[in-house]
Amino acid sequence: MTSEQKQNLLILARQAIQSKLSNSPFSTPNDALFAEQRGLFVTLHKDGNLRGCIGYIQGFKNITESIIEMAQAAAFRDPRFSKVTAAELSDICIEISVLSDMILVNKPEDIHIGRDGLYLEHPYGSGLLLPQVALEWEWDRDTFLRQVCIKAGLHKQAWQDESAQLYRFSAEIFGESDNF
Repeated sequence: MTSEQKQNLLILARQAIQSKLSNSPFSTPNDALFAEQRGLFVTLHKDGNLRGCIGYIQGFKNITESIIEMAQAAAFRDPRFSKVTAAELSDICIEISVLSDMILVNKPEDIHIGRDGLYLEHPYGSGLLLPQVALEWEWDRDTFLRQVCIKAGLHKQAWQDESAQLYRFSAEIFGESDNF
């Protein structure tokens, strides 16, 4: 994505949240790339702390529709947080992660910290951690694997269960705090 495309998506995410707060209309960018169906997450930070994060693991809708829906979901429907208010919106920093396709992990050595995110699918739960999470928390590969199990609500070695499927993916990550 170009810098302009990234900026347009960040503007769209902020407008989607503002629109919900003020019940006002907004326009969407017209870009052929945004018609692609891609998994993506919208993450909100306030004062350097997580304030909301919701996304699609796979591309169910086009990028434009997904940004609008996930920005509003991160702001108003993340069950870990209260709804974002109009008074705090100016203090919120938006980050977008556009995901690659999922790749089945055959051996843990295939996982590279900083490049890969993890998605664990298990009969008793599933969990996803974005690539930047391991870097932010300074996790090694083993810790990252344990943490995706915990995120799924499972025991720390659940990724090794015969019924588990572990995937890795990369993401194009950009935020309002970036210098384009």
